Amino acid sequence: MSPQYQDHQPVMRFEGSVERVTFHSPESGFFVIRVKVPGYQDLITMTGNTPSITGGEYVEAEGIWLNDPRHGLQLKCQTIKTVTPTSLEGMEKYLGSGMVKGIGPHFAKKLVDAFKESVFEVIESEPEKILALEGIGKKRLDKITSAWAEQKIVREIMVFLQSHGVGTARAVRIYKTYGDKAIEIVSQNPYQLALDIHGIGFKTADQIALNLGIAADSLIRARAGVRHVLQELSSQGHCARPIDTLMQEAESILQIDSSILSEAIGQEVNEGNLIPDTLPLIPSGKANIHSENIQEVVFLAPLYHAECGASRLLLTLQAGLPPWGQIDCAKAFAWLEGQSDFRLSASQKEAVTTVLNNKVSIITGGPGVGKTTTVNSVLKLLQAKKCQVQLCAPTGRAAKRLTESTGQPALTIHRLLDFDPVEYGFKKNQDNPLDCDVLVIDEISMVDIVLMNQLLKAIPPNGALILVGDVDQLPSVGPGSVLADLIESDVIAVGRLTEIFRQAATSAIITTAHQINRGISPKKTAKGSDTDFFFIPTDGAEIARTILLQVVTQRLPQKYGYDPIRDIQVLAPMNRGGLGVRSLNIELQSLINRNSIPQVTRFGWTYAPGDKVIQTVNNYDKEVFNGDIGQVRSVNLEDAELMAVFDDREVIYGFSELDEISLAYATSIHKSQGSEYPCVVIPMAMQHFTLLERNLLYTAVTRGKKHVILIGESKAVNMACRQVKAQKRMTKLSLRLQI
Repeated sequence: MSPQYQDHQPVMRFEGSVERVTFHSPESGFFVIRVKVPGYQDLITMTGNTPSITGGEYVEAEGIWLNDPRHGLQLKCQTIKTVTPTSLEGMEKYLGSGMVKGIGPHFAKKLVDAFKESVFEVIESEPEKILALEGIGKKRLDKITSAWAEQKIVREIMVFLQSHGVGTARAVRIYKTYGDKAIEIVSQNPYQLALDIHGIGFKTADQIALNLGIAADSLIRARAGVRHVLQELSSQGHCARPIDTLMQEAESILQIDSSILSEAIGQEVNEGNLIPDTLPLIPSGKANIHSENIQEVVFLAPLYHAECGASRLLLTLQAGLPPWGQIDCAKAFAWLEGQSDFRLSASQKEAVTTVLNNKVSIITGGPGVGKTTTVNSVLKLLQAKKCQVQLCAPTGRAAKRLTESTGQPALTIHRLLDFDPVEYGFKKNQDNPLDCDVLVIDEISMVDIVLMNQLLKAIPPNGALILVGDVDQLPSVGPGSVLADLIESDVIAVGRLTEIFRQAATSAIITTAHQINRGISPKKTAKGSDTDFFFIPTDGAEIARTILLQVVTQRLPQKYGYDPIRDIQVLAPMNRGGLGVRSLNIELQSLINRNSIPQVTRFGWTYAPGDKVIQTVNNYDKEVFNGDIGQVRSVNLEDAELMAVFDDREVIYGFSELDEISLAYATSIHKSQGSEYPCVVIPMAMQHFTLLERNLLYTAVTRGKKHVILIGESKAVNMACRQVKAQKRMTKLSLRLQI
C-alpha cells in the first residue's frame, strides 16, 4: 500500500506513552505532549486537538512532521486515541503509570519481566501466578485484580467515549457514578453526564448525543440546553433569568427554533426542574415587592426553594425574645469596661446594641474598624448570660482565624452541619437542630443561598443568629448574594462599623483598601519606603509578569524571610492569559518546585511532593471544600495515590480524582475569599479588563496580613477602582423578606 501524503509530507503513525502534558486547553482541545515511542531515544513532541489527554496514557497517533521555527521538530497529529500497548516497553510503562491501582513502576517491571507479552492475560485470567513473584502477597494481588477488573470496564467506557469523539479523562468518574450500566445510561440520555459527572459539561454531552444520532432540534436536547444556560448563570452567581432572555441565549447556543425551546421550558417547569416567578424590571436598588414593572423569570428549582426556605426561616427566627432576654445596654457597657482596659467606640456600641435587641442581626464593616472587638464584646455579654454560643465560618482557614481572634472553638459550616455521605445530606437540620442558643457565622459574604438555607434549617426555633462580614467584598462563589440581599431588604437589623481605629490606620494595607472602596487609586510606592503596601506600576503585562516572578521567588524571601510556598499567595483576577492563574502556576512551579519527585500528571497538571494545591469542588466524603488550600505531601506511584495536607488533615486522592485539585501558587481572587495570607502579590493588567471591578481589587488587598504587593498597569488599576459592581446578581431574597 502506498503511503498517504498531506501537504507533500508522508502521514506517520506512532504509538507510545505520554510522558508529559506540556499544554492542554480544555476549551479548544489543543495539546502539546511529549511521548516516549519505542525505538526512539528522544521523546517526540506531538501537537493536535483532543478533548482530554493524560500523562501515563498509551496513545496511537497519526500525523505529519512539522519543523516549528520556535519549538523545533514536532508531529502535527491528525488523529490520536488511547490504545492498549503491544510492546514490552509499552506494557511496562502502561502498568507503571498508575492507571492500574496497586501496580507502580517497580511491580510493573517485575510483571513484564516475568510474563512478557502475556502479562495482561495473566492478570486477567490467571492472577494466581502473580503470587510466585517476590513482594506480591494476597493483599496486593486482590488490589491488582480488582483494579484490573475496574480498569477493563473503564477502558470499555473509554472506547465508547472515543468512538463518539470525546476525551477519556473522566472515564473513571463515569464508572464510579454509574457502575456497569455506564454505557447503557449514557447511550439513553448522554445529557445526564452534564448533570452527574464533575468535569463534564453540556458541550461534551452534546457531542456524544449528536454522534449517537439524537436530533439537533430534539426536545431532549432543548431541555438539556435550557438547563445548561441556567446552570452557567448560577455559576456566575445568578439565581434566575428572564424567560425572554433565556430563550434568546438558548437559541443562540443551540440553534433551535423558539417554539421548541418554549415547549422545552414548559416541560422542565411541569417536571419541577424550573420554577416560574417574577422580578422587578430594574434589579438594582430597593425595588418594592409590589412593583407593577415586573418581568417573568425562571429559577432553577434548588435555588428557588433555597431562597424561599431561607426567607421563611429568617422571618420565623426573628420572632420572639432572644435567648438572653432583655439586657440593659448601659449597664452592659459599664460591665464590659470593668472586665477589660479597652473602650468601645460609638459605632461599636451601636452595633452591640443592635445585636442585643434582635434575634437575627448583622455586623458589617471593612478592615480595621473593630469587627473582632465588637464580636468578642457580644460573646462576653452572651456567655455572662449563660448562653451557649457556637461559632462557624465557611472555610477551614476562616474558622481557624475566628478561633484565634475569639479564643473559642469555631468549626467550618460543613463540619458543623455534619454531612452524611450515605444519605448525601446534612445530619443537622430542623429535625435534628444544633445544640446551641446562639449561632455566629463569620465571613457571611462567602455563603451562597443553598448553604444559607441549610444552615438556617439547623438553628433551633428559640435560637439567635449573628452574621458577621464585609458587604464590600466579592459575593459568594456560589449562587446568590446573601449578605447584600439581607442588608438591602431593611428587614434584618444591621450594625455598621465605619470608624478606622488608630492602630489600624497606621497600616497602608487598611488605608489603601478603604481608599479603593471610595474609588481612589493607589499611588506608586516610593523606592525604599517602609510600608506594608507596595504598588509597582509597569508598562505592559509582560514586564509585570517578569517582576512578579522575581518578587515571589527572590525579593520577598530575601527581604522578609517569606517561604514562597507557605507564606506568599499570588491572587490573579482571572484564569486565562499570561498573567492568569494557569500560566503563573506553571511558571512558579518550575521556579519553586521543579526538581521534586516522584511526579504524576493528570488533567493537564503535574504534581510532586511540596506543590501547593487548591481544592476546586466540594468533596463531602473527604471533607475538603472548594477553595481549601493544601500542600502535596507524597505521590505513591505503586498505589496510584496522592496525599495532600489541608490544615493538618491528610487527604488521599486516587490519580483519577486529581481533577478535583489544581496548583495553587497562584489562585483567582474569587477563590481567596475568607482567607488571609502573610503576604499577597496581585498582578493587574488590561488583559483582565472584563473582570476589573472595585470589589475585586478590594477583596484581594484585604487578604494580605503583613504585606501586599500590587504589580501591573496603572490604567488597569484605575479601571478597577472606578468600576462598581458592573452587574448585580439576579436574586429575589431581598424582596421575599419584605413580604
